[in-house]
Amino acid sequence: MSQPSLTSFIIKRPWLRRWMTPLANWYSDAAGYRKLGLKADDLIPEESETVLLALKRLPPKEAYDRVFRLRRAFQASLAHQLLPKDQQTKPREDTPYLSPIIKEIEAELQEREDLDAMVVKRKA
Repeated sequence: MSQPSLTSFIIKRPWLRRWMTPLANWYSDAAGYRKLGLKADDLIPEESETVLLALKRLPPKEAYDRVFRLRRAFQASLAHQLLPKDQQTKPREDTPYLSPIIKEIEAELQEREDLDAMVVKRKA
């Protein structure tokens, strides 16, 4: 994956999840990307082949929305302004749309690598 994650470790432990949720919400708000109308997956760098392939697999509507969010955020950044509250990304709207596709592609690549490395032995 393009970034390391402790999500599965934290989710498996309810006490840790209850402790981390307010901290994660504060951090997401402090990061400021939502105030520019971006989602967390918009911040994934497009430099790896896996991410580029995932972007090609996005549905056309989602790809258009992504480009729109990036352009709008760039324009707001150039103007040194934040978007109005009604245009900012709400926490419930900040859902992963690219990460699941990236995980799927990485699983496919791992499966392909495993199959390529497989040794077939014939019975004598």
